[in-house]
Amino acid sequence: MPLRQHCLWEALSPNTLNALPLKGELNADICIIGAGITGLSAALHLAEQGKRVVIVEAHEVGHGGSGRNVGLVNAGMWIPPDTAVSTLGAEVGEKLLKVMGNAPYEVFSLIERYGIECQAQHKGTLHMAHNAKGLADLRSRAEQWQRRGAPVELLSGASCVEACGTTHVSGALLDRRAGTINPMAYSLGLARAAVRLGVQLYERSAVLCLERQSAKWCVVTAQGTVLAEQVIMASNAYTEGEWTTLRNHFFPGYYYQVASTPLGEEADFILPGGQGSWDTRTVLSSIRRDADGRLLLGSLGNMSNRPAWFIEAWADRIQRYYFPRLGKIEWEYTWTGCIAFTPDHLMRLFEPAPGLLAMTGYNGRGVTTGTVVGKAFAHYLCRGSDEVLPMPFTRFEQQGVGQWRSPLYEAGFSLYHAGQCLRIVV
Repeated sequence: MPLRQHCLWEALSPNTLNALPLKGELNADICIIGAGITGLSAALHLAEQGKRVVIVEAHEVGHGGSGRNVGLVNAGMWIPPDTAVSTLGAEVGEKLLKVMGNAPYEVFSLIERYGIECQAQHKGTLHMAHNAKGLADLRSRAEQWQRRGAPVELLSGASCVEACGTTHVSGALLDRRAGTINPMAYSLGLARAAVRLGVQLYERSAVLCLERQSAKWCVVTAQGTVLAEQVIMASNAYTEGEWTTLRNHFFPGYYYQVASTPLGEEADFILPGGQGSWDTRTVLSSIRRDADGRLLLGSLGNMSNRPAWFIEAWADRIQRYYFPRLGKIEWEYTWTGCIAFTPDHLMRLFEPAPGLLAMTGYNGRGVTTGTVVGKAFAHYLCRGSDEVLPMPFTRFEQQGVGQWRSPLYEAGFSLYHAGQCLRIVV
């Protein structure tokens, strides 16, 4: 079977919304730019409060990182808890940790409330130590979360081997707050729920201009305009066009995945508890299974322009290292998504002008972060109090964060993956 350059989640969750491009002029209370998880969560929570909402999306619902990610419903952030506190200060840092620690419950609550079918598994995640240094890092993270009362546990020995399904992991941090989903199905489920509540959704409607007209914002697309009192820019890593400088506040990184054909019972030893996982490598590998028994592997880097043989060689190497008893398996899908990174791995919330909100820098935690930021933005626009935000707004300035990081990191990822394929690194 030839390897297909196509997102598995998209293949499993076809878009049946039949949303049309925007044509003509509309009026709304709030216009949202971007139909990813942040924009859809904001729209849904705004509609629950009776607001007239219009969403314009350049492509289709979930087109960007929202539909292409691993589907891990993670608690917390990329960086350890104490690092967040030392960077932001005790008050802001601890508030953010509380919000993000509770974020998976926000996701699964929405899924249950609106009956979203998205392979939801609220069974935790496993952060796996690939060496002694990684184990020390996990031990430190476990202590920091446990000090804050989080239900996390560091597994070792037989319990670790049983949970992960491999002997090549020296320990694993089990976070019971977290879980897994099909992220495209989740995005589409949010969209359907929002539309049922009266949200107007327009796909294939890229924004060409955003300008202030008297007391309202005017959002211009190729064939239409939206006049709204307030606007949320929810495009994140997939921000396009010259009408905004939001791209100055993050540098893009890429993450690719490879999915096998459905595997039989012989693969049931892999993550038998239903958790998703990732390891402690600097250039990490993610490992999970879907509801049909596929094995999904992923890592940092852009494989959209790589030959199939290279992608399969990498996937074979990771699979045989962690799960050698599987033997040769067939790889069916591969795809790449874009992530908005910030130098300190913390997100940014902006209010560039009254009635205009923006966000970026989810650093690979888009499912949970997008859900809670969308909800927070909705409450902020309705109540006007920044107490509902997970963290304060950052000043919206023009200078960049250093776009040179993207090609430099990508070169490093490519060398590392080549080393894995050649067995120079494990």
